[in-house]
Amino acid sequence: MPKERKNHNLPIVGISIGDINGIGPEIVLKAFEDPRMLEFCTPVIFAHTKMLSFLKRHFKLKLKLQGTPHAEKVIPGKINVVNTWKNNPKIEFGVEHKAAGAFAIKSLRAATNALKAEQVDVLVTAPIHKNNIQADDFKFPGHTDFLEEQLGGHALMFMVSENIKVGLFTDHVPLKNISSRITPELIKRKIQTIKQSLQQDFRVNVPKIAVMGINPHTGDDGVIGKEDDEVIRPTLAEINQNGQYVFGPYAADSFFGTKNYKNFDAIIAAYHDQGLIPFKTLSFGEGVNFTAGLNYIRTSPDHGTGFDIAGKNEANPSSFIKAVFEAVKIFKNRKEYKQLTNNPLQTKSNRLKN
Repeated sequence: MPKERKNHNLPIVGISIGDINGIGPEIVLKAFEDPRMLEFCTPVIFAHTKMLSFLKRHFKLKLKLQGTPHAEKVIPGKINVVNTWKNNPKIEFGVEHKAAGAFAIKSLRAATNALKAEQVDVLVTAPIHKNNIQADDFKFPGHTDFLEEQLGGHALMFMVSENIKVGLFTDHVPLKNISSRITPELIKRKIQTIKQSLQQDFRVNVPKIAVMGINPHTGDDGVIGKEDDEVIRPTLAEINQNGQYVFGPYAADSFFGTKNYKNFDAIIAAYHDQGLIPFKTLSFGEGVNFTAGLNYIRTSPDHGTGFDIAGKNEANPSSFIKAVFEAVKIFKNRKEYKQLTNNPLQTKSNRLKN
């Protein structure tokens, strides 16, 4: 957990700028055009003041940027910008280009290093393009795998909103490989990660978790596949012997339409689209991508680079704003959870005195 800092009463939010040809920079600037955001946190954007000033003029935004040489020199009440590269890049709105991806990675690496150095409290990432970011020194399918390597732990993509939370057994994996990836060990690890996150990050004392089946109709007694009967069911039975509340596997085609998801604190889907299609249908623009399972906090909006609307002043910053709010809320929840679990008797004693 980041150390206490002098003159900083608000959480410091590190922000990676995403693909500079997409809508990432636009939604970041639009989010902090509202001065009330600075009453909630202190932002640190890892990019370049000249580039952001150009975009500010392009989108006719009214906000002031504060350049700073290092993240540890941030000024509360200001939109701080750490110049992460020397040359001001050329922005080509909507163009998929490796050069834009390279700047996105420079920003991400700088923001992640600041997080590890405890110069920022949380990380919020703007969208990157999975092909543009590929390079000799960066061969990850997305943020989640990179952050797992950099920050340690067992990263889990956890899509969260006010009404629904969806985790994944597998995320950026081809469909043909999914069933072979879902093993008893993976199931146990992912369920434990979600349970821990619900408790420490979302204040759910006794989590109830639903698990989706791999096959249509969860295999129909082996007619459409045996994985649900041979892998998922016995593993869930073993988990529940330890007093946990994990249910399933459920057939995904009816689970969300019948609103059964409302009976659970979180749902674990077998693969990416099984979980994200219903999540985004129910929460698009209001949802947040949270990386659970790490010792650090990272969130992002629930959408991509938006090349089709880049530069047109049409991007909606609502999901990015939600990601900032969610990161700060989780940060505060973790601090409280740590205090409660480290000294439960002492905390109870202090409450009685008060």
